[in-house]
Amino acid sequence: MSREITADYETQYLFPRSLEEWVGPEDPARFIREFVRQLDVRGWRDEQDDSGPENPMGRPHYGFELLLSVWLYGYVYGIRSSRQLERGCRQLLPLMWLAGTHQPDHNTLWRFWNRYRSVLREVFTQSVKVALEANLVGMVLHALDGTKIAARVSRRSGLHREDLRRVMKAVDQRIEQLERQIETSRDEGEVDDRLPQDLTQQTVLRERIQTALAQLDENKEDHLHPGDLDARMMIDGRGRKSFSYNAQTVVDDKAGVIVAADVTNEANDTGQLAPMIDQVHDNVGANADTTVADSGYDTAEGLGKVEKRARVVVASKVRIDDVGPYHSARFTYNADRDQVQCPRAEWLSREGTRRHSSKPYPVQTYRCHVSDCPVRNACSRDKRGRVIEISPYHAAVSRNRDRLGQASGREALRKRGATVERIFAEIKETLGFRRWTVGGMGKVQAQWALICAAMNLRRMIFA
Repeated sequence: MSREITADYETQYLFPRSLEEWVGPEDPARFIREFVRQLDVRGWRDEQDDSGPENPMGRPHYGFELLLSVWLYGYVYGIRSSRQLERGCRQLLPLMWLAGTHQPDHNTLWRFWNRYRSVLREVFTQSVKVALEANLVGMVLHALDGTKIAARVSRRSGLHREDLRRVMKAVDQRIEQLERQIETSRDEGEVDDRLPQDLTQQTVLRERIQTALAQLDENKEDHLHPGDLDARMMIDGRGRKSFSYNAQTVVDDKAGVIVAADVTNEANDTGQLAPMIDQVHDNVGANADTTVADSGYDTAEGLGKVEKRARVVVASKVRIDDVGPYHSARFTYNADRDQVQCPRAEWLSREGTRRHSSKPYPVQTYRCHVSDCPVRNACSRDKRGRVIEISPYHAAVSRNRDRLGQASGREALRKRGATVERIFAEIKETLGFRRWTVGGMGKVQAQWALICAAMNLRRMIFA
């Protein structure tokens, strides 16, 4: 019968085990250490760090590489709390190894994160370049998408214009009622001491509501939270409305590497196509053969801006098969004749130019002058004839529509969900990141950069 294996706490060694023996050669902590070591952090540290050998006061400070390694390991495994990281540096062997058996406390870890958050974007960019060198970025197909992530503040404690107006109306009625009661009591010679106190409380409440409404007016918003002025009310994928941010990513389809990342407080994606395409070029030096996006990015201006820089296939908000026979999408523009042709092959002549408050550019207008058209009433309610607007980016929209009609375009678009949405699923489900732990646009952008850098490290570590 074999002997039972038990823990031996008594054996003493002549020499302690080397720190290098604490983790195996394939441990992810080793990859993170080497990734941080190859970063050129001198410029980042010199810009931010005013402590060092020239400052003899106080205890020695922890090194930049040490604390960055701890944070990266934490984010790779879904540990985002500075207190949990402090505990991990005392209890988790890989973190103890990364920290060199040092035990930075949570205040030290948070001060590092807060102080160097501006350079976390560079850490993400470096993760993209390392993945590119490791041949994990194919540059054949990129998928762009955004996801709503709740802010750290609660909807209940926010300022909402309709609710404030409703409460203001009730407070005004209560104040009028109290004033009448006080006046009646004085006439009868029996003044209730509690009435003036209630009136004072309601008056103070009205002033607070007026201040809150003024804050909403100043920011030109109907919803605002004093604890995070940059967060905006958005509807997430589950249909819930809360203060949130819109996190954007561009993902390469070869290994799921994130090649561009940003955060905005715009509730929709309409203005994000061009900035994200530009960021891909900045990070990688080129754009993919094809970039796909859903219909949230389908804007004439966005398509026009990126057409010369990248081949994009954006799902159209209007499907030809789903619209009526005289929808504007069925009208074609002839640049040589500077006219628009309707589905019945009639020509609409140039009329003039219009401007819309929702569009920063003018549009050209073309009007139908066929007075005896048999489908005139079905085509338009305008007694003067149907009008079609052509934007400066109409050609880009038409070419995108042509790509959608091609088999290659439809096949590329079908790959979009499996390319980018699975990354969001991993971030939210596997890493448990469903709410920002920091507030303000700058800090939120830094946290998203760190999350995306950690996701790229996961692609390289667990590939």
